[in-house]
Amino acid sequence: MDRTLNVPALLSRLRMRQIVLLLAIDERGTLRAAASQLNMTQSAASKMLHELELALGQPLFERVGRGLAQTPAGACVMGYFRGMRGTMSSLARELDELRLGSAGKLFIGSIMAASPGHLTDALLRLKQTYPLLAVEIVTGTSDLLIARLNEGKLDVVIGRMLTLSDRNYVFRPIGDEALSVIAAVDHPLAMPQSVQKRLDFEAMLAYPWILQPHGSPMRDVIEQEFRSHNVATPPGLIESASILTTTNLAMKSHMLGVIPESVASRYAAHGLLAILPYQIRQSLTAFGSIVPRDRPLSAAGQHFIDLLHDNSR
Repeated sequence: MDRTLNVPALLSRLRMRQIVLLLAIDERGTLRAAASQLNMTQSAASKMLHELELALGQPLFERVGRGLAQTPAGACVMGYFRGMRGTMSSLARELDELRLGSAGKLFIGSIMAASPGHLTDALLRLKQTYPLLAVEIVTGTSDLLIARLNEGKLDVVIGRMLTLSDRNYVFRPIGDEALSVIAAVDHPLAMPQSVQKRLDFEAMLAYPWILQPHGSPMRDVIEQEFRSHNVATPPGLIESASILTTTNLAMKSHMLGVIPESVASRYAAHGLLAILPYQIRQSLTAFGSIVPRDRPLSAAGQHFIDLLHDNSR
């Protein structure tokens, strides 16, 4: 099948139904299940997959037991087709808004670290230019937000790149973010008699922790911190991506949590939480705006990005 692909010829041979089939195989794991999902016979789905592989010039799957495993070419193609699905979802939303005569809607995903300053300031300025624009904001960890971005459920993410070399996105850094270890104001490690210039890490190991779930950049940094002290992540963790849940649990118990310093300082300023005098050695990578490279932004979305980076200077 080896040959050089001619892009115009490839575009003329590809059919949307083939792309839908490939995404269904990716989701369901077998050709039979994918065919059933699309109300096709298995033989028709097999023929369609074969035609797609001929058009692309490489096999996309190999049989493993009763299922299908992606070849390297299949994994490459699937990444692009998932991006196409996200683009079509965004297109459908925008067309619906135009049909309904609305001023449009912007879907933003943001990590909590950006919310108090950068996100808030950019939104206030955006509404001055687009007062009728509807905005929906989703907060969460970078990994979850980027997944929603890929699905076309978000237009832009303010977060951290999981892989800095990923060419599927345009990433523009905004700033770094320090982390703080938080505790209740009456926590033994926060009481005046226990306050030191720097708290020993070992002193915190006697207490339960609330950490972000696996896969998030903040969790990776915290686990590196534990490893740097040659100790395992403590047992009996509560894992939550919600800053609100973390702060509420810390305020009402002897649990310790880790949240962005920009958020922790606001709680501490109002006497709601204490920031323990411990500096986490590891640092998070810079956060910034993330948009798909091949998905156009609306005028309002691009203006929001410009305002976001104008505030970061």
